Amino acid sequence: MNWGVVTPLLIFLLIVFMIGIWSNRKMASSKSFLSDYFLGSREFGGMVLAMTMVATYGSASSFLGGPGAAYSIGFGWVLLAMTQVATGYFVLLVLGKKFAIVTRRYKAVTLIDFLKERYKSTPVVLLSALSIIIFLFSAMAAQWVGGAYLIQSLTGLSYTAALFIFTLSVLIYVIIGGFRAVAITDTMQGVVMFLGTFVLLVAVIMAGGGLSNIFSDLVAENPNFVTPYGQDGQLSAAYISSYWILVGVGVIALPQVTVRAMSYRNTKSMHRAIMIGTVVVGFIMLNMHLIGVFARPVLPGIEVADQVIPLIALDVLPSWLAGIVLAAPLAAMMSTVDSLLLLVSSSVVKDVYINYFKPEASFKHVKKVSMGVTAVIGIVAFLLSINPPELLIFLNLFAFGGLEAAFIWPIVLGLYWKTANKSGAIASMITGIVSYIGIHFYNEAYGDLFGVHTVTVPVFLSLLAFVVFSLIFREPAYEFPKSKLKKEA
Repeated sequence: MNWGVVTPLLIFLLIVFMIGIWSNRKMASSKSFLSDYFLGSREFGGMVLAMTMVATYGSASSFLGGPGAAYSIGFGWVLLAMTQVATGYFVLLVLGKKFAIVTRRYKAVTLIDFLKERYKSTPVVLLSALSIIIFLFSAMAAQWVGGAYLIQSLTGLSYTAALFIFTLSVLIYVIIGGFRAVAITDTMQGVVMFLGTFVLLVAVIMAGGGLSNIFSDLVAENPNFVTPYGQDGQLSAAYISSYWILVGVGVIALPQVTVRAMSYRNTKSMHRAIMIGTVVVGFIMLNMHLIGVFARPVLPGIEVADQVIPLIALDVLPSWLAGIVLAAPLAAMMSTVDSLLLLVSSSVVKDVYINYFKPEASFKHVKKVSMGVTAVIGIVAFLLSINPPELLIFLNLFAFGGLEAAFIWPIVLGLYWKTANKSGAIASMITGIVSYIGIHFYNEAYGDLFGVHTVTVPVFLSLLAFVVFSLIFREPAYEFPKSKLKKEA
């Protein structure tokens, strides 16, 4: 075990646990356990909002899977990955003040709370909860696998032992601290990611003898590495463009990101978060994916591409600095998985159990059930992660696409179209989920339909279904609750 690397990571984990304990004490004095545990009492400013969005969105796929794909595919994957730059901008611009105002008036703690109040439909709630549970387990499994790979690379432990350590670490501080702990640690982790990726990129370029040498080595191995089309020409213009839906506009439908858009304090916080989030996402994503490509001539022959970041960091940095830098991917995975854990837990506890089984549940009972469900979900995700896939990023993107196909139009049209109703929402969700899963298996067998990512066609089909069914089964026009969101704290 390389203690020079492990020690900074242990210090980082200790700080995270201390934040969890502080959050637990603050939560003990809260008037509303559900609002505090799952939403941090909606009191976050611009910096915290931006960083919690960045850290939640930046995950194992961004810090291990993405660079791993760039290592294997070349600059074409860097171009594809940069469609993520406008993610935070799209989320806060499209949802914006209206979503924050409406969810406050609804007293919504989760995305499903908003859908429940907007459509007044049990099938919409149950379909939403089912979609979150199914697809987010895929996303959670990707984070668990990524954390295990990272710990395995650093300590020399077996994959299963590393997976157990990562699972235990995340569960302890999420169960103790809730959303407030998640948001505060996300801010710290976002700063670590920002600085860590820059340091590692500079070190890799220096180890490769400068950019000209790295490019020469890449061209000598395979000229396609420096083209937009991938190492064997598999990345078409249509396929790359379709990622504007998957990791650009469509991100507004990801429940783990959407919930951030209802947690900020005021308008000023939202505007600041748009600027900070866009810059930080662009900087981190570009750096991490460039590191993946540049690592190929510096450290050739890596068999498990998802391990490229920890292996290259150990190779080009002093052990103590590698430990600090590798806190970035660990931070990304922990911040994403903690958010996913809370999201699935809130879907089970708040949206299903309390709504339909025990609406009169006491404070203590809700607290006990919430923490218990969070622990069970974490254990199930651990069991699902024991046999990992070849490339993490595709597991994560599968989850992204499924959630977007299910939620994008019930959220957006439910927020801006008065004619939108429960018939349209149900039809849209069923069409999106069924077509997404069907096209996914078609693409696995026969190649990408129309040369675009799996999510593209289901998003358009679900839009058509929403509009048609809303117009066929018309209901009285919906009147949105009116309120104001403060401009200043």
